[in-house]
Amino acid sequence: MNHAPPPTNLILYGPPGTGKTYATAREAVLLCNGSASDNRAELMAEYARLAAAGRIELVTFHQSYSYEEFVEGLRPVQSEGGTPGFHLSREMGTFRRIARRAETTTGPGTEDFKVEDRQVFKMSIGEAANPDDAHLFEEALRGGYTLLGFNDIDWSDARFENREAIIEACQQHGTEVGESEPTAMSGRVQCPFIFRNWMQANDLVIVSKGNSLFRAIGLVTGRYEYVPNESGTYSHRRSVQWLWHDRAGVSVDEIYARGFSMKSIYLLTHDDLNIPALERYIASQQPSTGGAPEQFVLIIDEINRANISKVFGELITLLEPDKRLGGLNELKLKLPYSKEMFGVPANLHVIGTMNTADRSIALLDTALRRRFEFREMMPAPELLAGASAATGFNLVKLLSTINSRIEYLFDREHQVGHAYFMDCKSPSDVDGVMRQRVIPLLAEYFYEDWTKVAAVLGDAGGEGHFLERIVLDPPAGFDVNDGAEPRYRWIVKTPFGDNSYSQFQ
Repeated sequence: MNHAPPPTNLILYGPPGTGKTYATAREAVLLCNGSASDNRAELMAEYARLAAAGRIELVTFHQSYSYEEFVEGLRPVQSEGGTPGFHLSREMGTFRRIARRAETTTGPGTEDFKVEDRQVFKMSIGEAANPDDAHLFEEALRGGYTLLGFNDIDWSDARFENREAIIEACQQHGTEVGESEPTAMSGRVQCPFIFRNWMQANDLVIVSKGNSLFRAIGLVTGRYEYVPNESGTYSHRRSVQWLWHDRAGVSVDEIYARGFSMKSIYLLTHDDLNIPALERYIASQQPSTGGAPEQFVLIIDEINRANISKVFGELITLLEPDKRLGGLNELKLKLPYSKEMFGVPANLHVIGTMNTADRSIALLDTALRRRFEFREMMPAPELLAGASAATGFNLVKLLSTINSRIEYLFDREHQVGHAYFMDCKSPSDVDGVMRQRVIPLLAEYFYEDWTKVAAVLGDAGGEGHFLERIVLDPPAGFDVNDGAEPRYRWIVKTPFGDNSYSQFQ
């Protein structure tokens, strides 16, 4: 039996260029799969697959990021049904969406179901906003079928393979108040034609909940059936094996690039479908063999750049491992907009990254610090042995010396990471990294104090390795001989001096 990993709340922190992004990807794949490849290309391919399937989500915090974007909020939505204007609709934020995926999975998600070239249909089963139709969806789930409304006409006869025969039958059936004469484009002609003739066994049907949500996915298993009932509506059926459902509904954009239209049934285009996400939803509720449920990971990049108390709200408490759903001290709280009770699933892990050069870790919200494990990631010059051999420069010594000088002049949190040099294969690559990345970073660290930048680069005395120092003439009235400090103009040399790197050998 596979045992689920304990809930993880982890923050990777360190100076820029220390491999936090790669380490985060590896940690996320490891949490999702239980193992991760040591081959970078294979690892990133698996990361991309899991992200496409919705098991890994990435969000970047910034100063204006809000609770409404992260947990839930109200969003203006265009009114449906031809009604003009907009209305405010409750919308799940990034955290709540992935939490919902984690909460509704019932198995390990290892079922090998492939969409491949199956047709995928969107269907409505009753009006989602009409309480009188709520029973239709429930009966369809229990009975293992999908339903279509429109005229109470038996379409079983072979002649209804022809659209003209359906039009003729609708004409004979008569029109209701407000209906126009049936044509090939009429809904009461098109929808039965699609349901009876286009839909085939082994196709997929996705049941909508309004235009912005879906609530069930099923595999068509039978031919068209006419099953009349007392109400005279929804008499058209097809047997379906329900593969996944969530009565609350999930946002359509998780599996489809467009919102749904109000048409009762139509074919979805494969180019607009997110096939990996659709397959994951299907696999997530297949019969379990006793394995741990699917694991999900939310990655929060630059977690220290947002107002943590404002963004997290009640999640600060709910994230604690023992207060997760199913935990020893399970806790649920009522959300402010939806008024729903909400708890954090134990199979949802949170990984944050934090650039210590952007903001000191000491300033991070104390409540968050108590609930997260912190893993420091500092520069590892020893990893540059291969790049040193390829370029002919002692990059191990170069990075160690630069960082030692930075720590002396500033602090240990504002160092230069080894990742900047990892891909260097020639002296010109090293020059490019120094010119375009390291020197501008040093200028930012020291707030354009080029005297300190020069000291880090070994040019404090005007040695001319990387920087050229030009003495500025004082304006009239300033006499350097009377104690005025000389002033310099610092220029990044092009090219660097011939012996620029000799100090690092």
